[in-house]
Amino acid sequence: MTSKTNKLVIIIGSVRDGRFGPTVASWIAGQAEQHGGFDVEVVDLADVEIPLSMPAASPKYAGDSYPRPAGMATLTSALEGADAFLFVTPEYNHSYPASLKAAIDWHFTQWAAKPVAFVSYGGAAGGRHAVLHLENVLTELHAVTIRDGLAFPNYFTAWEDGRPLDPQVAAYAKTLLDQLAWWSGALRAAREAEPYPS
Repeated sequence: MTSKTNKLVIIIGSVRDGRFGPTVASWIAGQAEQHGGFDVEVVDLADVEIPLSMPAASPKYAGDSYPRPAGMATLTSALEGADAFLFVTPEYNHSYPASLKAAIDWHFTQWAAKPVAFVSYGGAAGGRHAVLHLENVLTELHAVTIRDGLAFPNYFTAWEDGRPLDPQVAAYAKTLLDQLAWWSGALRAAREAEPYPS
């Protein structure tokens, strides 16, 4: 990774059987690689041990000594090393998947002073309710959410052969990635200049 390339971690939020998330994540990862501003890593929460039962202490105060399961080590390492995040999430019952909430809650400092973008999919709303809820949660964790995201309403008719049918979507993705790259560089420089106050 060069000094001007920021590490982007793309998180597939759904672990449900038959999920569409890996298709969306593969496409947006390709867009991010073509963009050139990122070193891209895709993390699939279906491959991570994420218990719903957590220790009594908060990860906010425990730091590196927080007792996470061994099966979560690769996720924690990816989050630690990330300069930016992109969440790929569906909408379940007007919100986002429990797997994604659990992954977020097992961590705290890993999100702070880092930008987060969203690519959502669903029925008529295209996952927008999920993103609205995530923005609230991530603001509480001192992350910086990016305004311009991608939403795919009725994704089951809007994609073919692993790609969105709308030819304008690639341009929207570039806008998202441009903003994410700007924030990634700015916040990385700020963190390197001075530790983020906790």
